Amino acid sequence: MELTINHQSHFYDQLPSSLEGLMLLEFPEKTKGIAVAVNNQVIPKTAWSNTTLQHQDHILIISATQGG
Repeated sequence: MELTINHQSHFYDQLPSSLEGLMLLEFPEKTKGIAVAVNNQVIPKTAWSNTTLQHQDHILIISATQGG
């Protein structure tokens, strides 16, 4: 199964059961200050556990950074 994450292909024997599962698998240290869109639709963090993923979904992950 294939997902495109930030314009890079990632292959899985089996897709994570939810967006939350994907985030824990790929970015376990990133739990705050990130926004995620699946197929150009922003998914609120409260909906990550209920958001299922499909083969060839496009996921964009944006991390907030502090700057001046």
